[in-house]
Amino acid sequence: MNKEIAEKQKAGALSTDMFEADKLQDTGALTPEDQALPFLKILGQLSPEVNKRDAKYVKGAEPGMIINTVTNELFDGEKGIDILPVYYKRQYIEWKDRGDSGGAPVKIYDASDDLPATTRDKANKDRLANGNYLETTASHFVIKLNGVPQRALISMKATQLKISRKWNSMMNNIVLRGNNGLYQPPSFSHIYKLRSVQQSNDKGTWFGWDVSKVGEVKDKGSYEMAKAFSQLVSKGQVEAKHTSDSNTGTSKQSHF
Repeated sequence: MNKEIAEKQKAGALSTDMFEADKLQDTGALTPEDQALPFLKILGQLSPEVNKRDAKYVKGAEPGMIINTVTNELFDGEKGIDILPVYYKRQYIEWKDRGDSGGAPVKIYDASDDLPATTRDKANKDRLANGNYLETTASHFVIKLNGVPQRALISMKATQLKISRKWNSMMNNIVLRGNNGLYQPPSFSHIYKLRSVQQSNDKGTWFGWDVSKVGEVKDKGSYEMAKAFSQLVSKGQVEAKHTSDSNTGTSKQSHF
């Protein structure tokens, strides 16, 4: 028997128990700025991921599917994905018009910030004095449960803001009875199903979000992961890198 092969057999197969024993032993100098928080977005007819001639094309991608923008993992929009909502943040993002922005926002304002004055233009955009525009954006930090649980962000704007408000109301209206009476549980106590549905108005048709409640989370590991993520976001230790491609909740034309 070859000596090298014999030595490998003697060493034995690598067990995943060893991975667990060495968890987080060496992450180097990683900070939130060194990592990309995945966005979960719905693909539309004009999404580059569905265009086979585009450099951002993802094999198998179709309009109405949900995509993880970091891994490019695709999910059936009709079947949907199971989500634990972790933290909600309303933001006002300053953008240049398409073609001038390079895909990145100019500035991001939190709801508690003093906002600059805007004027509503004919395209229904809130224009700033410098010609840029502010876009109200609902940022839902979540744990995606399908497969291996993963941190992610779902960003809703324009017509999807009403979906965001509905989802927030669903979470806020949950009341449980405990040993000391009624109480409101944390948002990550319940699982929600998010699907893509076709929506339309007088300006066109696109795919948007549909949210429904599944029930209480049963897996302790997922609950603890969501709780830890919530604490990180609340402390400002998680940053979302918004881009014109990844931060849209709608999928065909983001300003309907």
